[in-house]
Formats: sequence, C-alpha cells, structure tokens
Amino acid sequence: MQIIKKVLNSSVVLVEDERGVERVLLGKGIGFAARPGDTVAPGSTDRVFVALDDADQRNLVELLAQIPGGFVELTRAIVMDAEKAGIELDAHIYLTLTDHLHFAVERQRRGLQVTNRLAWEVRTVYPREYEVGLRALGLLRDRTGMSLPDEEAANIAFHLVNSEVGRPAVDSMRVVGLVSDITTIVTHSGGVTLDADDLHTRRFLTHLQFFAERLFSDRLAGQDEDLLFATMTAKHPRAVATAERIRAFVLKEHEVAISDEEVGYLALHIARAQSS
Repeated sequence: MQIIKKVLNSSVVLVEDERGVERVLLGKGIGFAARPGDTVAPGSTDRVFVALDDADQRNLVELLAQIPGGFVELTRAIVMDAEKAGIELDAHIYLTLTDHLHFAVERQRRGLQVTNRLAWEVRTVYPREYEVGLRALGLLRDRTGMSLPDEEAANIAFHLVNSEVGRPAVDSMRVVGLVSDITTIVTHSGGVTLDADDLHTRRFLTHLQFFAERLFSDRLAGQDEDLLFATMTAKHPRAVATAERIRAFVLKEHEVAISDEEVGYLALHIARAQSS
C-alpha cells in the first residue's frame, strides 16, 4: 500500500509504503486532485517508482515540486524512445533529465544561449544517445512549442549516458572532454583529419571512449613490456610520437601514467587514421 505524503505536481507524488520507505511515483495525472494521506491505487504500467536514498535526490524532489508535470511526461516519452533504441536507464533519469529539460526551456525563453563545445565529440562517441537526444528535441518542440538548437541533443545525451545501466560509473562529461583533448593533440601534432563518417575515425573515437572510461575508473592496462609498442615504434614512429604526446598530456593533466601497452594501442589507431 502506498500513501501520498506530498503532491509535487500533476504527474509526480511522494509516497510511503507500509514499511516507511519513501519513493517518488511518476505517472500521467497521478497528482491531479490528490491530497496527502490518500492511498494510491495499484499502479498502471506507465507508472515509475524512483527510490530516495540520499540528500541530493531529496533536493531534486524539491525541484520537481517547482516543475510543471508536462516535463515529467516528456521525460517519460524520451526514456521510452531510448529503451526502444536498446538503452537501459536507471530510474533517476526521471529526476535529472526532467530538471534539465525544464531549465533548458526557461533558458531559451530568456534568450540565454549556452554553447556545448563538445557536441561533435558527443555525436561521434555516443551516437545512439545523441540520436535519442535529437528526437527528444522534436518531442519537446511538439509539446512546448519551443525549438532548441541541435547542440542541446548533446546535453540530453550526457544525461542518458550517465544514467545507463551497466556503464562504468564515470562522468560522461569528463570522458568526452578527454576525447576532445586527445583528438586536438592528434589533429595538431599527428597531421590527422578526423571525419565522423570515416570508418577509421569512428574506430579511433570508440577506442578513445573506452580508453577514457577505463582511465577514469582506474582500469587501464598496466603492462609495460609490450610487443605491440615495440612493433609500432619500429613501423609507425610518427604515430607513436603522437601517442607519446597523449601520454605526457594525461600524466600532466590527470596525473595518470599510461603503460606502453595503452600507448601502443593508441598509436595503432592513430596510424590507421593517418593512412585513411
């Protein structure tokens, strides 16, 4: 049995079960005409429970009380689209993405433009999530009448990536930021032109994504005596020189020492990109 403790908006209520466990319950119109103390009838399939287990989430609950219910319903539509694309999301996406969408619309209404300088990297590193973000902009336009720039799709993608079930617990903004830094090194020092439609570029960016995720989750390969590194040094010294610049950058900026094995794989992908 679920008892309503607080009505946050027309689509969100705070409930408590018989064991005293609090959850956020989301569902179209569930808060309409509801009052604290009311019992929530057995849920329909479109309802989503979000557990509360830390102070930050409680702060988000308070934010939801200030957001129209339509934004919760918009988030639900985006999540359903993501699920169709094979992206499994943690339920907290309903809190974080709803807050973001509301803020993005308010920002647009006030004429405040915020440029996402990592939009290209997001589109290439997280293409599935970015495509969902683009479709989300269409849903938002249909429901609010507001047209947001395509760059906003990258911001939505960030929220999706950070909520994906099974993905390493790292900040996607840090991942994409490192990918951007490395691609800058490669294009300026390695003489490589990266084209998102090129197969070698896509392979390289995918490698960088997993490299960054492993770096930030402390899962980099640690082998220093590596045959690949020796082979690449002999056959592709230019690519290795660029990979060594990446190694120096990561050590300086992130205080992480990269092994010869990791440098060898970076050089391999750089060499492929150089030859394409």
